[in-house]
Amino acid sequence: MDELVRDRQFLMVRQKKEWAEILLPYEAANRFELTDENDQFLGRAAEESGGIGKMFLRGIFGRCRAAKVHLYDGDGNEIALVDKPFRWYFHRCELRENGVVIGAIQRKFSILTRIFVIEDPQGTELLQIESPFLRWWTFKLLLNGIEVGRIAKKWGGLLKEVFTDADVFGVEFREPSLDVQIRKLLVAAVFLVDFTCFENNQGRGSLIDGLNIFGD
Repeated sequence: MDELVRDRQFLMVRQKKEWAEILLPYEAANRFELTDENDQFLGRAAEESGGIGKMFLRGIFGRCRAAKVHLYDGDGNEIALVDKPFRWYFHRCELRENGVVIGAIQRKFSILTRIFVIEDPQGTELLQIESPFLRWWTFKLLLNGIEVGRIAKKWGGLLKEVFTDADVFGVEFREPSLDVQIRKLLVAAVFLVDFTCFENNQGRGSLIDGLNIFGD
């Protein structure tokens, strides 16, 4: 996964919707395409489908469900796994490389904002990810109160958003010296943010058109 994030300023994570999911009232397993800011293909990510039983569980439990998202490089080699256990609220995921946990993202209790923290393998909190009040599409990566990275949801246009409910996220590494392990965990955070903050939100917020993905 190092090659995916090292020396990179931007990374795009685009959800790929299947026609069956668009036309039928249930959520299929999520699939994503990874590109750079110039839309150059870098890799893919896919949630384990698990057959028809898990399909119904996805529909019943939604964002609370357990999920495993596999990340692949441009050659189709698996490079990491994002593992999300079942949680009612305090959602969490771990990022694993070659079966080894390199860190985790944990949601914290908050009322007016949405707060996650990045943890090292021992559970020590390293950085905070915060979505400011009334800025629900922006998640700032904060180190001692200073923004060093960002996740932002980009809307694909009014008609596209209403019709497909597809998400496009931009990841920005604002600090060039940001540790490569933190960069990886920020990418993993995209999937937790998508599952817990935007899944099953079809049609909501669709009047936000042309949002500047990396604007202040």
